[in-house]
Amino acid sequence: MKKIKDKRQMLFWALIIMTIIALLPFLGETLFNTKGEPREAVVALSMLQTGDWISPINNGVDIAYKPPFFHWCVALCSLFIGKVTEFTSRLPSAIATIIMVLVMYRCMIKNKIDERLAFITGAVTLTAFEVHRAAMACRVDMVLSSLTVVAILIFQRWHATRKNVFLPIIVLLLSGAFLTKGPVGALLPCVVMGAYMLLRGERLYKAIAISLALVLAASVLPVAWYYTAYQERGNEFLYLVYEENVLRLLGKMAYSSHEAPAIYNIGTMLSGFLPYTLFAIAALFTVKYRLPHFEGHAGIAGRLQKYICRQWNKLKRMPDYDLLALIGAVIIFVFYCIPKSKRSVYLLPVYPFAAYYLSKLILWMVSQRHKVAEAFGWLIAILAILVPVVSALLMAGVVPVSVFHGKHAADNAAYIESFTERAWGLAFLFAIVATAFAVWVFVKRRNRSPYWFCGSLTVLVVALNISLDGVVLPRILGVKSDYKMASEIAKLVPPEEKIWDYRHDWKPGERSRMHQFTVNFYIGDRIVPLDFNKPKAGYMIMGTDDYLPFVKKYPCYRLVKVKSFKHKSCDDKRFLTLYTFSMK
Repeated sequence: MKKIKDKRQMLFWALIIMTIIALLPFLGETLFNTKGEPREAVVALSMLQTGDWISPINNGVDIAYKPPFFHWCVALCSLFIGKVTEFTSRLPSAIATIIMVLVMYRCMIKNKIDERLAFITGAVTLTAFEVHRAAMACRVDMVLSSLTVVAILIFQRWHATRKNVFLPIIVLLLSGAFLTKGPVGALLPCVVMGAYMLLRGERLYKAIAISLALVLAASVLPVAWYYTAYQERGNEFLYLVYEENVLRLLGKMAYSSHEAPAIYNIGTMLSGFLPYTLFAIAALFTVKYRLPHFEGHAGIAGRLQKYICRQWNKLKRMPDYDLLALIGAVIIFVFYCIPKSKRSVYLLPVYPFAAYYLSKLILWMVSQRHKVAEAFGWLIAILAILVPVVSALLMAGVVPVSVFHGKHAADNAAYIESFTERAWGLAFLFAIVATAFAVWVFVKRRNRSPYWFCGSLTVLVVALNISLDGVVLPRILGVKSDYKMASEIAKLVPPEEKIWDYRHDWKPGERSRMHQFTVNFYIGDRIVPLDFNKPKAGYMIMGTDDYLPFVKKYPCYRLVKVKSFKHKSCDDKRFLTLYTFSMK
């Protein structure tokens, strides 16, 4: 018994080390290069600048589109160094992922799941493409997913043990989810909890009563925040809440919001579980299929009814964690197929539950279709080796920029130059060591159990991600980022001056105004839309296609060009120009 306990503890610590190494070393290496991350980070920045932690104004005129729990976390992480950076803004997502994986492991152990399967499930979840990407991003989705999943897992422990100490923890987790992305954060986990209780023999009224009680208790803190924010921002805030929580669900928002058919979610799950999706695809061609067996001599309808009843009884007899993982994955996936608005990150809470069954499938493939699994393992090993090797060749200048021609020659040349301009550094050394260790672990797995093979496979994926996060992505995405342009603007414009912004494609009264989110973050939230103010003089930034519409709309202003930037903005793919302006 002590030996088993020691093994579980060893695997738990191994999982802790894996999560930390996989996420934290290069969390802040990549500059912001899309509008999504700085849009969230600037909310935390405005909290620290203004002291308004309820509903701060950012980008000159915007109220935050989401409740503030994630932004509070970013602001708190940033307090330690006195500023919001890429690292501090992404840290809540990374910590949330680590907590989710570790709690999942502990809950699986408590449910008498083999500790090796629990470890592999945690490692597969951690290294799945979509989860890893979200864990390394300054977005609300990973924090929401962690709160959702952990609340469901702890609820299952409460239902199994009836220890009331779990209830306030569940309520706080649901409150945090509510304060991260609205009511769905508390409602969806309670739907999963209610379904689990019903399949575990609870009466319908009792399951509904417990779920409603949890939702109501979890709503106290969020309602207090909503009321305070309404007092501060009025009807504009109220409409924003209605738009984000009702109109988004119905697909009736004033602007396009990632609308897609339900099949889109299937595609994102397949791509999100890469590289492990390849195992599932291989299994489709290696597993033996058989038609369902209908017993009895009744008609087709009668035999079908008996078959369904038999499957239903099997479902109710499933072990606790198997049932929880199944209904958690199915209910959350189906729920996010309903709204017209669909994004891959909405499905993040599905991954920890689906990873349990995917891990079982991988173990089956390793034991029953070993040659297929072996080929897949070597494919990942070769990829893990190739990434640092190719990076080293690029940094050594083996590929000259003169080889590129055509439409994207300048962009490709800039990517190559980004490798030669930056020093090799500790990140590259770390990637080499991690890759060598991962390949050694993979080679050592010969003649060992399928669990060892699967574990070594996840270590290879961690090494691959380290090479990408530490060496490749900071260089390539650094070229896309507006950081250098923002740095030039900061040198040209005095620090006490605002920078006014004009966009000809925005009409007064329209919601979801586009901003230069990345530039605005890097210069300290100083860009303000001109449309809402009528300054007499100052600095102006606009796209090259905005100049003529601006002159036509505001003939009273005189513009003097300060600098045209040759970099295409990562936010809206436009070339920007900085002007000074004054009244004629």
